[in-house]
Amino acid sequence: MDFDFAFVWSPLELSLRVAGAATAVSFVVATLAAWRLARKRGPLPAMLDALCSLPLVMPPTVLGYYLILLVGRRGVLGPGLAELGINLIFSWQGAVVAATVVVFPLIYKSARAALEQVDKHLEDAARTLGASEWRVFVSVSLPLAWKGIFAGIMLAFARGMGEFGATLMIAGNIPGKTQTLALAIYDAFQAGNDLQASWLVVITSVVCVSLLMAAELLVRFRRWR
Repeated sequence: MDFDFAFVWSPLELSLRVAGAATAVSFVVATLAAWRLARKRGPLPAMLDALCSLPLVMPPTVLGYYLILLVGRRGVLGPGLAELGINLIFSWQGAVVAATVVVFPLIYKSARAALEQVDKHLEDAARTLGASEWRVFVSVSLPLAWKGIFAGIMLAFARGMGEFGATLMIAGNIPGKTQTLALAIYDAFQAGNDLQASWLVVITSVVCVSLLMAAELLVRFRRWR
């Protein structure tokens, strides 16, 4: 079969858009969650930490099914979203929601570990100077923990690029609309188009491996300091 570059560009562009949006949303929510739960002890923080980490151990298809129950047309939030004109099923926005849930714990775990390694004395010094908790977080904790958080961001982006199960459940596999790289690879393989499947695999691998290497270098640099 002849190679069609448009077959590669469309899922690549969508994958970059979905992974970027999911990583951005997860960065904000996961970092704030990590900040609130870092160094906290007790049953409630432990339960919330387990909840934030749950997507790491659950199959993506199960996460996708839960999302359908939550935001599907007949889901818990579905009717309310429909009244606002928001439809996440079979849309690229739905793919973003699915990817966000999947990558969230990667940033959360990295952010919490990084924030817990920040020197508490520096934070206490800022408090004695009258800084609020938010000011301490923004001016002291976040800058010192940034390298660890950034490593988590790159890991999350790479994971978002390869997301398959949850995306398929909630967004479907519609070429040019919701078909990401992972879904396009599956389609090309099923159709027997080995050339297109190979190109898609190579592109996905290069992007993901590059991000993982960069994340590993950042983590090592942080340990050497």
